[in-house]
Amino acid sequence: MRGKHVKIELSPAERGELEKFSKTGKRSVKLVNRAKIILDLDEADGRKPLTQAQTADKIGVSRQCVNDAKKAFFAAGAVAEFLQRKKRETPPVEPKITGEVEAHIIALACSPVPEGCAKWSLRLLADKCVELNYIDSISFKSVQRVLKKHNVSRI
Repeated sequence: MRGKHVKIELSPAERGELEKFSKTGKRSVKLVNRAKIILDLDEADGRKPLTQAQTADKIGVSRQCVNDAKKAFFAAGAVAEFLQRKKRETPPVEPKITGEVEAHIIALACSPVPEGCAKWSLRLLADKCVELNYIDSISFKSVQRVLKKHNVSRI
């Protein structure tokens, strides 16, 4: 496909859908830019398309962004599919602190202080959670976020 010019020729319905999408409603800037890119590259009905560099300058994106939008347009089955963000199937990393771990942290913070200590510190709570095998490792900042989330101010 390198060096070969692939034309984008939109039907009047597709062009109308892209124009409407790029001009109305609250939408993601990325998706609006993608619609504008395809409109600028359209060669249907004898239109003179802009080059990818001209399109990038006009819209304020990189040339790679223009190229990516063009590839995505051809990969999509329909204009409606092209104008939607892909939803993530799973989060990138499973949360380490589950509700059960949060409950253990809160219960520990509300329990009597260990002997030799005046009060629970965040570091002491984090170390105790690991010692009691509630979690394999946890930072004191994570303990702080859990306690703040649940308005536990005893420490």
